[in-house]
Amino acid sequence: MQAHFVAIALGFVLDRLIGDPPNWPHPVRWIGTLISKLTAVLNKGRARVLKGAGMLFIMLFIVTAIVLTIVGIAYQIHIVFGIILEGVLIAIGLAQKSLKDAALEVHDPLVAGDMDEARKKLSWIVGRDTDKLKEAGIARGAIETVSENTSDGVTSPLFWAFLFGAPGLWMYKTVNTLDSMIGYKDDRYHEFGKFSARADDVLNFIPARITGFLILLTTSNEGGIPFGKRFVGWGRDARRHPSPNSGFLEAATAWQLGVKLGGKSTYRGIVSERPEIGPGQKPLKAAHIKAAIGQMHAASFAFWILMTIIGVIFYAIA
Repeated sequence: MQAHFVAIALGFVLDRLIGDPPNWPHPVRWIGTLISKLTAVLNKGRARVLKGAGMLFIMLFIVTAIVLTIVGIAYQIHIVFGIILEGVLIAIGLAQKSLKDAALEVHDPLVAGDMDEARKKLSWIVGRDTDKLKEAGIARGAIETVSENTSDGVTSPLFWAFLFGAPGLWMYKTVNTLDSMIGYKDDRYHEFGKFSARADDVLNFIPARITGFLILLTTSNEGGIPFGKRFVGWGRDARRHPSPNSGFLEAATAWQLGVKLGGKSTYRGIVSERPEIGPGQKPLKAAHIKAAIGQMHAASFAFWILMTIIGVIFYAIA
């Protein structure tokens, strides 16, 4: 158990400082390739819901078995080797630095007044149309991405790593990748991706709510709103979001920054309206992107500390 905590700490620090070198092979790409191949075979004909459920279990079995075997062999060789290897596997599954870097690639040209470059870089991390967005729309897209992925990319993987080590983290990453690839409510994936989308909702349920609360508790109150009012507004607005989990992140970010998120977006020319969340005291600016990055770092660190304390207490009692 102690080795397990050390491996998580190592992975957390490695991801924060180094992240993923861009040209290195990444397990998520391998997982995505296998998903694509299985989808081409299974997503046809009848019983697509059951076939999608079958693919979910196949993917979970393959990925978890591989990671469990690798980690088990590493610890059998030597405990230090096991800690290092598990720590690296955990670091690869987190996204603190990559999320920060992606957001800054939008922030920096936006501050410099290069709107075309800011729109282009935003289009790399969001699905909405970006070609006509102004500063507020560009900032909103980057902020929402950082906020939502604080849970998806950092604290949810950490949560499952604390429960089950690197195999638990990669179990979560497999489900999250399935959801991002086939968890759409369109004609092609509506049935086939149903189980993967629901599984992702379940796995994110607890960490998303903890992370949202930690954003309220540990980050700068830019809007100057009393905590009680922010807490009530957070809970109310979170439930107005179409996602059962992302709303708890975006609402916390909006209330801490004193801004509004959500509203109108365009996807391939089709207008989509989402409820607006947050107090809207301040207009969205490029500076709010950096504030959202700061929230991600603070809430992620607090989440790691909290899970470590809970784990140590549980270990001491057991």
